[in-house]
Amino acid sequence: MKTVLCYGDSLTWGHDPASRGRHALEDRWPSVLQTALGGGVHVVAEGLNGRTTAFDDRLAGADRNGARVLPTVLTTHAPIDLIVMMLGANDMKPWIHGNPVAATQGMRRLVDIVRGHDYPVEQPAPQILLVAPPAVSQSDDAEYRIMFAGGDEASKHLAPLYAGLADEAGCGFFDAGSVATTSPLDGVHLDAENTRRIGAALAPLVRVMLEL
Repeated sequence: MKTVLCYGDSLTWGHDPASRGRHALEDRWPSVLQTALGGGVHVVAEGLNGRTTAFDDRLAGADRNGARVLPTVLTTHAPIDLIVMMLGANDMKPWIHGNPVAATQGMRRLVDIVRGHDYPVEQPAPQILLVAPPAVSQSDDAEYRIMFAGGDEASKHLAPLYAGLADEAGCGFFDAGSVATTSPLDGVHLDAENTRRIGAALAPLVRVMLEL
């Protein structure tokens, strides 16, 4: 049995921009990936609303710093064969940093953590698939428009920067923006159809990386 860990933010958790609740389990992209891969693979969905790559955001009760939480998650779910990391959208908030280069450095830190972690079982470090989230878009929602001010332009640079990091670090790469677009309801999250598209599109790449 292969294990795939999906490490992300509200796009992985399944935030529904229409209801402001959560998409049905079957519509979340890790669930779609699980269905496509079949019973020989266990897909673990580890999404947290507001999670950043490696930066503090103290506006919630949960720790949103992806770099600080990742070692615990890696130990919890070991052994892991592949980790799919889709983060960076929340880094675009102005009070985080709003800088795609900083987000890329945050992703680099996560790669280093995965490869240098002291795993509780004998295993090689998991393979890594870096996923650039769909770019933030303009929205009529005033709160989100202010929350992600400038994020629409900044987030357009994430995909090429992540692709360069993946090439340099020897990771897989996928641009989720090639198959999905954010909802105009808030400019950040995905409707059910678009989140399902990500899971379906990742399946062939994950099969190759796992040699299925």
